[in-house]
Amino acid sequence: MSAIQEIETTVMALPARERADLAARILSSLPPVLEDDDEGIAEALRRESEAEQYPEVCMTLNQFTSGIAKLRER
Repeated sequence: MSAIQEIETTVMALPARERADLAARILSSLPPVLEDDDEGIAEALRRESEAEQYPEVCMTLNQFTSGIAKLRER
């Protein structure tokens, strides 16, 4: 049995609360999945600026939800 399998067996025997606490500690030790050196923020700012400059190309929330509803009807 590999070390990972042994650890999994041991962990799965713990009460749910202890497994949840351990899982939270393990997850917090990992780097963020979507870490991209703020390129996401740069993109959001670019889109916000574009929306302010060209509001006619923007979609309202009502237009968006209506479009989604129409797609679901298909």
